[in-house]
Amino acid sequence: MPVDPGEYAAALRQYAAGVVLLTVRDDIDDVGTTVTSLMSVSADPPLVAIGLAADGYPAEVLQSVGAGVVNVLAAGQAILASRFSSAGRPSARHLLESVPWRRAPVSDAIALDGALATLDCRVSSVVEAGSHVLVLLSVEAVPVVAAEGDPLLRLRGRWTDAAGRPLRRP
Repeated sequence: MPVDPGEYAAALRQYAAGVVLLTVRDDIDDVGTTVTSLMSVSADPPLVAIGLAADGYPAEVLQSVGAGVVNVLAAGQAILASRFSSAGRPSARHLLESVPWRRAPVSDAIALDGALATLDCRVSSVVEAGSHVLVLLSVEAVPVVAAEGDPLLRLRGRWTDAAGRPLRRP
């Protein structure tokens, strides 16, 4: 019996997921998107995997360029996560006005100074997975690691802190 898509979505909303901002620099501009499907794959060699909508521009650009940065967002960065999850968003640099960032050494993509961590990555492989692609990324550098801070989480359709408390706009 097929699983009802609504039930499937409701079930997965019960799972708290860390929130990252994927950034990619191509010849034209900087692209960014909010991602909640990140997993650590291997420590040796260092590999992570992310899931992206197969027909989305971020997946297209990441595959074309072959490198990008995974910015692990802090609880105080919920507004950034919202900006980068909106359809029709402008350039990443425009969405990051007044937010400190630098260029990552390997991908030249945006690495947020205020992130909990940044992973500068190269695309290792791509697997088609239904409406999405799973992108295996080789971690080539870690330009930012915060000494402390709470992660931004997504739970039940809301941005939350590590305790599961919904975050309010400042």
